[in-house]
Amino acid sequence: MESQFLLLRDLPHEERPRERMMHYGAEALSHAELLAILLRTGSHQESAIHLAGRIMNKVGSIRNLVDLSIDELTQIKGIGNAKAVQLKAGIELGQRLARARMSDTVTIRSPRDAFDVLSEQLRYLQKEHFVCLFLNTKNHIIAQETLSMGSLNASIVHPREVFRAAIKCSSASIVCAHNHPSGDPTPSPEDIAITSRLVEAGQIIGIDVLDHVIIGDGDFVSLKEQGFM
Repeated sequence: MESQFLLLRDLPHEERPRERMMHYGAEALSHAELLAILLRTGSHQESAIHLAGRIMNKVGSIRNLVDLSIDELTQIKGIGNAKAVQLKAGIELGQRLARARMSDTVTIRSPRDAFDVLSEQLRYLQKEHFVCLFLNTKNHIIAQETLSMGSLNASIVHPREVFRAAIKCSSASIVCAHNHPSGDPTPSPEDIAITSRLVEAGQIIGIDVLDHVIIGDGDFVSLKEQGFM
């Protein structure tokens, strides 16, 4: 029976994702076309671009693809272990590139600086991630650590864990941050309560909590600027 799907070899040369990328650049490609390049091949029934389109239809948006595990990816028809690993590797590489900086020394002078460092890492995640930037006396970032994942509450974001990590890297001060998967960075009462606990603990230990930045989809709120600390 003849396949109902066009295979890549049946597409005109100029419409194939790899050729389009070489001619027009990566920014000209759709999400599905970029996924098709990562997938490399489809199956004997459908092309890589059709498979990529099905993936996008299933997940709904590119941001929902970030949190899918290898096991979840392999539940999609046409995705085996090899393709799932290829996709996860591509996503991880993109996240690492987003974390990379032009200079080894990054200074946090404002909430905007913290947002610039963390926004691309956190904005697409579908669970809340609580991250600390550990700073030296010149406010240079000397370390970064994700200390919890899941809905923020006092039981999973404990000052003990935060300041244990800070002491371990000899941090003089810290900036806390977490994402709101909804995209709205408005602080919740729980966010404010946790921040208050961390500030009080920092004052006792002698490590200042400079700010708590909540990251949404392209925007942020500083609890320091809002007067909550």
